[in-house]
Amino acid sequence: MGIVIVDVCSVNPIMTLDIETIIESEYPEVAVIVNSCLSFCGLCANSPYAQVNGKLVHGKTAEQCLDNIRKQIEKELEMYA
Repeated sequence: MGIVIVDVCSVNPIMTLDIETIIESEYPEVAVIVNSCLSFCGLCANSPYAQVNGKLVHGKTAEQCLDNIRKQIEKELEMYA
């Protein structure tokens, strides 16, 4: 099974959710890494976002972003199926 990395910025609105616990409990093969900055300040200030294996994923709300993160994780895991 492959490893999927979800990088999140510690000050991004996605952090209003306990994304690390949520994602890692749903997907044991996924690691969530909380960074102090991912250098996407314009995006970070305007919408919840994360990087899934280096691909930007965002949404209008934290919940929508979480759903989009799940979809991208599923796509990434398909490569290892």
